[in-house]
Amino acid sequence: MLQQAIYTYAEENYLKAIHFLAEGKEKGASTNEIAARLNTKASSVTDMIQRLSDKGLLTYEKYQGVHLTQEGVRVATRIIRKHRLWEVFLVDKLQFKWDEVHDIAEQLEHIQSPALTERLYAFLGYPQYDPHGDPIPDASGAFPEQNRNQLSDFKVGDRVQVTGVKHTSPDFLQFLEQHHLYLGTELTIAELFPYDNSMRLQLGPKKAINVSQMVSYNLFVKKI
Repeated sequence: MLQQAIYTYAEENYLKAIHFLAEGKEKGASTNEIAARLNTKASSVTDMIQRLSDKGLLTYEKYQGVHLTQEGVRVATRIIRKHRLWEVFLVDKLQFKWDEVHDIAEQLEHIQSPALTERLYAFLGYPQYDPHGDPIPDASGAFPEQNRNQLSDFKVGDRVQVTGVKHTSPDFLQFLEQHHLYLGTELTIAELFPYDNSMRLQLGPKKAINVSQMVSYNLFVKKI
C-alpha cells in the first residue's frame, strides 16, 4: 500500500481554500481572493503557490488564476471530507450547536489517519451532508447530489424545505435557529415586498416571520 503524502496544516488550508474559490469556475482563484479567504498577505500567498506548484498540487497562469491539479483536488477533497464528518460528529454525538462546530472541525480535519476517517464515517451512519447542508464526499472524492436553489429564487405560494445555508457565520446560524429555520424546516412564501425584496414566510398555521433579502439569498431550499 502506498503511503499517503503528508502536508502541513498551512498547505492543507490553502488547498481547501483554492478548491472552494475555484470550484465550478473557468477562471481560477486569484491571489487576492486566496489572501482574503485565509486572512493573510498577498506575498505569503505567492510563496505558498510556488511551494504547492513545486509539489504538483496546483498550476498558476497570469490572468488565469490558480487551479488545483488532479492530485491537488484529491487532497483538498480529503480534507473537506474529514471536516464535514467531524462537524456531523460534533453536532449529532456531542450535541454542539451548528454555529459552534466550524472552528473545532478546522482543527480535527488535519488528523491524518485514513482508518479513523472511515471508521468515523461508518459510526455516523454514512452521512451524505453535514449540519449546514454541505455535501460530504465519499472515500473516492465523489460528492452526492446537492440542492443549491436559493430561497430568493422562489415566488409567493411556493412551499419549500430548507436544505442548507450559503453563509455559515455564527451570527447568521444563530439568527436562523432563533427563528426555527433549521435544515428540514418546511415553509410557505406568503408575501414578497418589492421595496426591499424581503419576504414573509409561513412556518405553520400560527407562525410567520419576515426575512430580509440577505437571508433569502443565503438560504438553500427545495420545492415540495
